[in-house]
Amino acid sequence: MPTFYHHHLHVASEEERSYLESLIREDYERCHPGETLEDLKRRASFSKEDRGLLRDWMAVAAARAATDQTKARHD
Repeated sequence: MPTFYHHHLHVASEEERSYLESLIREDYERCHPGETLEDLKRRASFSKEDRGLLRDWMAVAAARAATDQTKARHD
């Protein structure tokens, strides 16, 4: 997974965070069998490596959200 995204993804609200997580939850859990996105979020609170992994996944979610917004504007 690319790591060139912003170091900190600022999310405006809990609603936005939930939306972004919904965009990646299924893919994350498919890539990490037996593990949930909630498991990663819990570990990220004390693990630098998991914090980076969560940051990368959330950057993917933000990119997906931006793509969805662009598509919606053109439809």
